[in-house]
Amino acid sequence: MIGIIVGLIVVLIIIVVVVNGIQQHREKLEQEKRARVNKQKAIIDETEELILNLGNLPPNPGIIQILNNRSLNAAKAMLELMPEIKGIRKRVTEMESRLSASQELSANQKQRDDVFTLPDNEQHLVAILQCIKKLRAVLKSEQAKGNLDAQTFIQEDHRLESMQLQINVESLTKRGTQAFNKEMYGSSRQYFEKAMQTLCDHPHQTEYTTTKKEAVEDKLLEITNALKVTNEQDRAKKAKSEEDELDLLFQPKKKW
Repeated sequence: MIGIIVGLIVVLIIIVVVVNGIQQHREKLEQEKRARVNKQKAIIDETEELILNLGNLPPNPGIIQILNNRSLNAAKAMLELMPEIKGIRKRVTEMESRLSASQELSANQKQRDDVFTLPDNEQHLVAILQCIKKLRAVLKSEQAKGNLDAQTFIQEDHRLESMQLQINVESLTKRGTQAFNKEMYGSSRQYFEKAMQTLCDHPHQTEYTTTKKEAVEDKLLEITNALKVTNEQDRAKKAKSEEDELDLLFQPKKKW
């Protein structure tokens, strides 16, 4: 009897250990599943924010289509992982309709030139640059996942890269012009030289880079001429000051 009791106790312990191990494994799988769901939700939230921020950039139906497809893929992944999530099926249906609408818009609307008006607010400008950087990172990620073909990736990335260049150059030339108008010619030249270097270093030379380089060259020449005039005026003032000091030194002394 003692042997049977001991055997039963051992079996019971083994059962408890096995059940506990199974329970822990299930909890681990559930945690991993929730982590994956949260990751997909974060993708959707980030994508929706980017879509809202697109209002600050020139119209780009291609980018909107890519972002809508990204959100839809994330929502479908959530549905597959945890179909019991409240409202997820309805969300997938809504995103499918939105993607279909963006595809139709992209097919009917021709791409327009990326004409960008530089905002006066510095924080607004920084936010736009951050948006462009995030968009380029998203494009690269979607291309790596196989959700974006190489040709579309290159085309859209070049457009964003060109826009980023335009913002940087226009910002530099704007500051350079402001410095020039205040007769701060040294600072103005630094801004325009940096703008020229940025244009020359850009890997894709376009009509914009060519035209802008010519404009920057003209402005640098104007700054050089203004510096020459200023230096001549300074030399003349210095010579006049030295002459006045000599006249004062050698003038007849008054007798008291």
